[in-house]
Amino acid sequence: MDFLVIDDDKTFRDATCLLIDAEGHYAEAACSGELGLAELKEGKFDAVLLDLNLGSEKGLDILEQILKRQPNLPVVIFTAQGSVKNATEAMRRGAVDFLEKPFTREQFHLVLARVQRFRQLSQNIERLEREVKDSHAQSPEILLDSKTLLMKEVLDTLLRAAKTPASILILGESGTGKSVVARAIHQRSHLADKPFITVSCPSLSKELLESELFGHVRGAFTGASRDHWGKVKAAAGGTLFLDEIGDLPMEIQPKLLRLLQEREYERVGETITRQAEVRIIAATSRDLKKRVAEGTFREDLFFRLNVITAEIPPLRQRQEDLEVFAGHYFAHFAALCGRRLDGFSSEALAALCNYSWPGNLREMRNAVERAVIMVKGNTITLEDLPADLRRQNIPGTNGKDDSLQVGALVSMEQLEEAHLRKVMERTANLVEAAQVLGIDQTTLYRKRKKIGLE
Repeated sequence: MDFLVIDDDKTFRDATCLLIDAEGHYAEAACSGELGLAELKEGKFDAVLLDLNLGSEKGLDILEQILKRQPNLPVVIFTAQGSVKNATEAMRRGAVDFLEKPFTREQFHLVLARVQRFRQLSQNIERLEREVKDSHAQSPEILLDSKTLLMKEVLDTLLRAAKTPASILILGESGTGKSVVARAIHQRSHLADKPFITVSCPSLSKELLESELFGHVRGAFTGASRDHWGKVKAAAGGTLFLDEIGDLPMEIQPKLLRLLQEREYERVGETITRQAEVRIIAATSRDLKKRVAEGTFREDLFFRLNVITAEIPPLRQRQEDLEVFAGHYFAHFAALCGRRLDGFSSEALAALCNYSWPGNLREMRNAVERAVIMVKGNTITLEDLPADLRRQNIPGTNGKDDSLQVGALVSMEQLEEAHLRKVMERTANLVEAAQVLGIDQTTLYRKRKKIGLE
């Protein structure tokens, strides 16, 4: 945990920070309430230790300002002998506990345990709020109710494996719902009440990704002004989901292998070995066997991940589910937008069911959302659907758009999207595609996400 100690007594302040460091936590100090509030504005802390007597400043006033800015931040009050009454008043105003000066290591341990319980409770509440928000925003539950035999078999394998501690590897094209299935596995496991933390492997440079994953210590690299606990620490006791692990840089792969095999890791710039109690679920749209053969993915890491593996079929192989998905997204977005609509016309529904959906569920979700927003009448017609779906219903086009060429009367955005799709189809991986396009992988990742190819 990261603590902020606010006390005007330097000797006591330094001793408290040393005690916190000795217990394996991180502490920063401020000699006044004003400086303490400034530190809270600049950085993120898990708890504050605040002295009630700060010279000309009133500790109760500082407490009020802290909780006004961060209502869920646990604050422990320091109080000298004879001022326990003030400490009780501080707790009435929102402090979680108090320590009477001078205190012993054992007394600090008791307070630390209470702060950790308070923090865990707050994290559980935040997690539940996120899950409720995600369920309304993403409507993922439909993925777990399939009429397609192949998908039923995949879900059966994954959900049976959910109740075990085994690592799970989810394969499938971009947009097939791998992250939603990963979360469903977590929610049906013995870790359901613990954190579910996602790391997007291609979204950062290898240096930043390593820090994001394992954390770093102050001074480990330029800009590392304070200690940082990574996603492995955040996922402690729960599930760490590694999205698009096929794009994980080679330099980080040995460290991930160690995490999987030994349950050990070290923060960037640190030599202290730490234990990690996390369950690993990984997902990728890449052919990992091919990447192993190319030398861009470690064979031992592949075999360590490949304990329970299942491939989510693309939407074009789930014909029995298309109409159900379209109806589900329609109901969701109509309710979200507050629109009373009758549904799809027969032509629009046929277009939805006949389309190949290269962007899979993400593309369908975006198409239906757009249609619900743009429809002028009470029924979604063919004209309300995206251009790709309309074109496949024009005789002689075969779903191809000959107008998307240099010099055509189309926007730059349309040309860029068409070019990105073609390059991604013709290249073997993200690295090669980025080289052809002349952009870095992070930029390509953002552009893929924007057009539904993530």
